[in-house]
Amino acid sequence: MDRVLQYIEKNQSRFLEELKEFLRIPSVSNNAENKRDVLRCAHYVVDQLRQIGMQQVEIFPTSGHPIVYGEWLGAQGQPTVLFYGHYDVQPVDPLDLWTSGPFEPTIRNGEIFARGSADDKGQVIMNLKGVESHLKSQGKLPINIKFLIEGEEEVGSANLDEFIASHKELLKADVVLISDTPMFDRGVPSICYGLRGLVYFQIDLKGTDSDLHSGSFGGTVINPNFALAQMIASLKNPDGQITIPGFYDDVQPMSPSEKVELSRLPFDPEKYRKSLGAPALFGEKGYNPLEQIWVRPTLEVNGICGGFIGEGAKTVIPAKAMAKISMRLVPNQDPERIANLFEAHIRRIAPSAVELTVTRMHGGKAWVAPIDHPAIQAASRAYEKGFGKRPVFVREGGSIPVVATFAEILGLPSVLMGIGLPDENAHAPNEKLDLYNFRYGIITSAHFFQEMAQ
Repeated sequence: MDRVLQYIEKNQSRFLEELKEFLRIPSVSNNAENKRDVLRCAHYVVDQLRQIGMQQVEIFPTSGHPIVYGEWLGAQGQPTVLFYGHYDVQPVDPLDLWTSGPFEPTIRNGEIFARGSADDKGQVIMNLKGVESHLKSQGKLPINIKFLIEGEEEVGSANLDEFIASHKELLKADVVLISDTPMFDRGVPSICYGLRGLVYFQIDLKGTDSDLHSGSFGGTVINPNFALAQMIASLKNPDGQITIPGFYDDVQPMSPSEKVELSRLPFDPEKYRKSLGAPALFGEKGYNPLEQIWVRPTLEVNGICGGFIGEGAKTVIPAKAMAKISMRLVPNQDPERIANLFEAHIRRIAPSAVELTVTRMHGGKAWVAPIDHPAIQAASRAYEKGFGKRPVFVREGGSIPVVATFAEILGLPSVLMGIGLPDENAHAPNEKLDLYNFRYGIITSAHFFQEMAQ
């Protein structure tokens, strides 16, 4: 590994410049006006894969944004790692909250600020450079590598599952490596072994054909805002528990080993509360905040609107009201079953005086891996060599649906080896990536490939 590490040290400045080039491309996947930029970004990934020494590189068109594939299969008899990442990014609104341009990478206090720096361009480049450092310094890799890098992760990966299902042989591997998760805290390298799933709905209520004067009609027709508020309020009890019948039937408790790992984490609930600016924490009774985020399901109202919301007063009974509601699921909860339970419950509690429309949106299954899996242990050793300390094992409250897809369609375990930080504003203004983590993340990536071979 000495030559590999020397190569990384010698090329750190160039690695950073190439990251900047990547970040300058406004690959916002949900904006039609950025379609050419997203395509340009896909071709940048293609160029990177060729530059680092991939034997085969291909770009696959989809009905949306393209998928980029690359491979190096010169390590006969050694494991094959399938790396998954994404080159698309979130929108930048509100633009006025950015201290510097979202696509003008700027370094301040050891951090690089730009949209996509943490999610996920910085972490993609980290692994590309880990591979490059082996190939350019030694002429070979200790393992085989395949890259699958998509451009639709931020819009639900609409074409990814179909691509994976129709390219099973191309994507055949022993393990999936994903770097799209944060560390538990600064200076605390972490391996994520569990993700929550997701079910997302839009609820629309219609009371009348148009808004009505509240003086002339108030008291004779239902107010959709009021009806919606009552329905939403009934979905949880005062202890924070979800009231949908059957919702918790398949929820599994934490294992003893998970509880031991949880106790190792340097978590301070009061510090956490202050960091959020919350007057108090609130969650399901009987569980601490980490358990509430990682191992318990939840239900949240993501948006709600109806009636007059402009400046001043307007006395109307709104004709319509709408809410967007999501549920984060834990392993063993089936998204389809939960969606059916939710929809049936919503229809049951909706007043007969409103017209109800229930729209199912995107979702995905939860995922959990055994901590003692050989690939996860290889990642643990790589972190220890890269960052100089043993990583902690954590779960993540968010969702990466493709992890479950890899398990179901390809039968592959995943290793989630991220180097982001919780305060790096992914999806928010002033997204950033710690350059110390970027540097030692490349070293950790290089060590991971070596540890997988052993």
